[in-house]
Formats: sequence, structure tokens, C-alpha cells
Amino acid sequence: MSNLPKCPKCSSEYTYEDGDNLVCPECAHEWSKTAADTSEQAKVFKDAFGNVLVDGDTVTVIKDLKIKGSSSVVKVGTKVKNIRLVDGDHDIDCKIDGIGAMQLKTEFVKKA
Repeated sequence: MSNLPKCPKCSSEYTYEDGDNLVCPECAHEWSKTAADTSEQAKVFKDAFGNVLVDGDTVTVIKDLKIKGSSSVVKVGTKVKNIRLVDGDHDIDCKIDGIGAMQLKTEFVKKA
């Protein structure tokens, strides 16, 4: 039995190799072997100092951050608890005491 990945389109287990491609006989979807290898790797989020971040971590802000549309500022040293990592323009969804829900970039925080 081979260890070929499931079809990314229909999740069928019955994929087969055809040259440099993988093919699903149920939905006729074709994709390259290299695309299958890279899609299984999860994105690794790192703080400004290279420490790996995971959901639920506590981080500290390392730079004053102006809040768009407001006169408020997130000060250096502000601790942010229970972060949630997301894909997109900003990597971190969180709540900051006194400010509320925010999105931060990992380049402006360090793991506490």
C-alpha cells in the first residue's frame, strides 16, 4: 500500500501517480508531487527574536504601536496574553486590556 496523499479537492483516498503528477480518479483533479509536499507544511510563526510562537502564548510588545483611527498607543512592554495565530496581513489576534480586540504583527512582539 502506498503512502500517497488524499486528493485536495474531494479528499479521496484513491490517488495515483502519473509521471510527476498525482491524479484523483474520482474527481479527475491533477496536481504536482511537489505541491503536495509543500501544502502539508504548516506555517511557523516567530517573534522578533526568532522564538517560535503558538496559540495561547503570552507576548510583550517591543515598540510603541499607534492604533489606526484612534489617538491611543500600545506602549512598549505591554503584555498580551492568550494570543491566537492567524494567516493574513497581521499574524496575531488578541485582546489588550484597556484597548480591546487587536491584530498585531509578530515582528513587533517577543515571547514572554
